Amino acid sequence: QEGMPQTLSSTSMFTPCGFSPHLHTSKEGEQGGLIFQDGNLTSASLDALIQHLIPTTDYYPEKAYIFTFLLSSRLFIEPHELLSRVCHKCIEQQRLDDPVLDKARIRKFGPKILQLLTEWTETFPYDFQEERMIGHLKDMIHRIAPCDEAYWKKMNQLLQALNQKLATLSHGQEGIVKISNAVSDKLVAFKTKPPSIQREILSVCSDPYTLAQQLTHVELERLSHIGPEEFVQAFVHKDPLDGTKTCFSEQKKTSNLEAYVKWFNRLCYLVATEICMPAKKKQRAQVIEFFIDVARECFNIGNFNSLMAIISGMNMSPVSRLKKTWSKVKTAKFFILEHQMDPTGNFYNYRTALRGAAHRSLTAHSNREKIVIPFFSLLIKDIYFLNEGCANRLPNGHVNFEKFLELAKQVGEFITWKQVECPFEQDPNIIHYLHTAPIFTEDGLYLASYESESPENQTEKDRWKSLRSTILGKT
Repeated sequence: QEGMPQTLSSTSMFTPCGFSPHLHTSKEGEQGGLIFQDGNLTSASLDALIQHLIPTTDYYPEKAYIFTFLLSSRLFIEPHELLSRVCHKCIEQQRLDDPVLDKARIRKFGPKILQLLTEWTETFPYDFQEERMIGHLKDMIHRIAPCDEAYWKKMNQLLQALNQKLATLSHGQEGIVKISNAVSDKLVAFKTKPPSIQREILSVCSDPYTLAQQLTHVELERLSHIGPEEFVQAFVHKDPLDGTKTCFSEQKKTSNLEAYVKWFNRLCYLVATEICMPAKKKQRAQVIEFFIDVARECFNIGNFNSLMAIISGMNMSPVSRLKKTWSKVKTAKFFILEHQMDPTGNFYNYRTALRGAAHRSLTAHSNREKIVIPFFSLLIKDIYFLNEGCANRLPNGHVNFEKFLELAKQVGEFITWKQVECPFEQDPNIIHYLHTAPIFTEDGLYLASYESESPENQTEKDRWKSLRSTILGKT
């Protein structure tokens, strides 16, 4: 076991300030085809970057470099192709094809290549859903294993951990209750009858604190399935140096990311539905106040995604037009929250609050204080603009590594947040309701809203009329 490097969890590549982009070198200028500036790697050819990833008997790449390169390399080369090239270079450099292996040398190299493969499987497990990846991995270990018994054991541990992780992830994806789509415009017809078929949120959970905790459960559960690479794969374009095909010509592997955005939209519509549904003004006002309290608890927890969904739901026109209802609501608390999520200055207030939560998370003593759930569509937008804003390659064909360090910083912070264990007790009843309670479409919301408070002007009257005929079949 002598000389085996410690396996660190994927969070340890981030320093307390979130991420350490400094890939030091003693001098400026070029080194093995890598261009450095102020001690930071700024650009290089793809070949030089691959070479820089490969361990030798006396070199091991920095954690920050491994993460940054594995994250961004998929814009230029598919993971199985990358792993294949890494393995071939190792075989060449360590002469693993020689009939007689240099055991002493391989004992120095072995632990390092095992460590690299371990980090890759831990941080980007989805890459290994592909048979070819596992093939390259096993081949590599089979070549070095004759030199040390421990390598077999290490390989088995690595594969076991990987299988477990992939099983958890795919099980998690199936386990998430399938989100029901809007099925309930017909429910509007029941507003005048006893609403026996529609349970409402307050009958399932009347405590705002509890609901905020259950929402946080759903958020963390869904976040845990998003692979860091999905952020990059969402924006894969053709690589200019590879005119033949787009990298990842198969379907873009971003299903968890998309499912998470879908959940956000569902929560917006659920909030709006719950508010427009009750027949009595007093009850509607009560539901609004309840959701304001839930949103405030989400803010305190650090769950900005649910917070934003709740505010968005309350700001939908069918809800905001209910003037008589809102007149019964103590709105001061709502305006404070709205102010926090105000989009002015590129969401300046929210970004300040997020930095505060991120800071709290770093010094946290409990999982409760570690929670940071960012407003997700803004995170994607930031990454999108970073990606669109500068080229992946420089005019000389070099990979623009500076850009990828910035990308790795944003995605790296997200990985740290998504690994937090939810400290709250789960309530399956509430969680089931959040995923399956019927919600109105936009038309259904407008109809319910007009049925609650009559149209104000001709445009609204005409719309109400047409909705009554299309949805309720009444003229």
